Amino acid sequence: MSFPKTGSSIQVQSYKHNGTIHRIWEETIVLKGTSNVVIGGNDRILVQEADGRHWRTREPAICYFDSEKWFNTIGMIRSDGIYYYCNLGTPFTWDQEALKYIDYDLDIKVFPDMTYVILDEDEYEQHRKLMNYPKALDSIIQKSMMELISWITQRKGPFDPHFVEMWYERFLQYRD
Repeated sequence: MSFPKTGSSIQVQSYKHNGTIHRIWEETIVLKGTSNVVIGGNDRILVQEADGRHWRTREPAICYFDSEKWFNTIGMIRSDGIYYYCNLGTPFTWDQEALKYIDYDLDIKVFPDMTYVILDEDEYEQHRKLMNYPKALDSIIQKSMMELISWITQRKGPFDPHFVEMWYERFLQYRD
């Protein structure tokens, strides 16, 4: 599998199970790009929703995408600490146009003290029925949710206390 080049600016696209676009992040700087992991940084970037609405992120963020895990994370750097927004979705793919994944609605918001809340369970249930998610897919999503919670509680990977700070320092080197 090819992967985005460190230092390049890429677009991130999320889709729904039925192939429709969900959300596009216009610009993320690749801080590490391998066939297994892409770590990116961005700050106040434009985001486009499927319905055409646009909005801008409010703070610097470090994004973690894995080619084998069914989740990705966004570590948002705020004045009162690091918040994480975690998306349950397919492992990423890269096709020279954008880094892409399918978003499966379920999210976890993690607070600076590492407490968390699971979000959008109703949306997941609605889309699971509407788009006929196979039982095997539902099983993968549920197992991935448990793995993600385990990573959070163990402070593993992007939840390591120094992960976001280290990659944010690298991101600052690429900013104009």
